[in-house]
Amino acid sequence: MMPTRSSVSAGIPSSKVKYSKLSDNDDGYIDLQFKKSPPKVPYKAIALAAVLFLIGSLLIIIGALLLTGYIHVSSPDRTFPVLIIGILVFLPGFYHLRIAYYASKGYRGYSYEDIPDFDD
Repeated sequence: MMPTRSSVSAGIPSSKVKYSKLSDNDDGYIDLQFKKSPPKVPYKAIALAAVLFLIGSLLIIIGALLLTGYIHVSSPDRTFPVLIIGILVFLPGFYHLRIAYYASKGYRGYSYEDIPDFDD
């Protein structure tokens, strides 16, 4: 036996239900679906960029000290790889920290969406 309409809606009092009339020019869209949600800050990616920036800065400083002779090295062939690795680690860290800084300040053209997120 099929339940009747009155028995299905008997649990909801009619005074609690609110109806609104649809507009005549309804195209199937509502304004809420075009609102942009607040930006999600990728904290893990920013922390990784800060670590890369610090390690790269440290390696560049050590490489520069090795190159100038403040730190004595038995074989000077080891100075250039330290500098190269330092530069390769420094650049992505600096780049992503710069994007995060400008996005936090609200500069036009910068957003947190430009930083790769690891929470996927």
